[in-house]
Amino acid sequence: MILSISVILLLAAVLATLARLRRPSSVVVGLDIVEVSDVVRALESPRRERYLRLVYTDVERRDCTTASGVEASRLAARFAAKEAVWKTLGAPAGASAWLSVEVAHGTGGEPRVVLHDEAATAASRLGLRRFSLSLSHEPGHAAAVVVATG
Repeated sequence: MILSISVILLLAAVLATLARLRRPSSVVVGLDIVEVSDVVRALESPRRERYLRLVYTDVERRDCTTASGVEASRLAARFAAKEAVWKTLGAPAGASAWLSVEVAHGTGGEPRVVLHDEAATAASRLGLRRFSLSLSHEPGHAAAVVVATG
């Protein structure tokens, strides 16, 4: 039930974003849902540091760390965002591409997408210049919706 509410809220955010757009030349939507338990397993594995270093930027790791440690649900939401961005770019994220999509904070604290290297090149090739992001995380699942416009 909670996941259904999260998905509904994410889709509402997409519709609100689309309603604010002024005649974009193209609109592409990406959605992804991640099981938090998958991230927990990665964090509990002997390859934890490698996983964190290969998938998450310094900014993302810092944003997901609290006084009690790394929050798996927050990392899962960022993983979902990376997947959703790559879906808007029409290409699967390869091992080297994870760090080219970064979830940072905007001036008001809202999540925002920052593209580097591979992802920036792909977006430019497609004429996509603006990425709106909505994240949601619950104890069992995390989700992200990305609306990319040209």
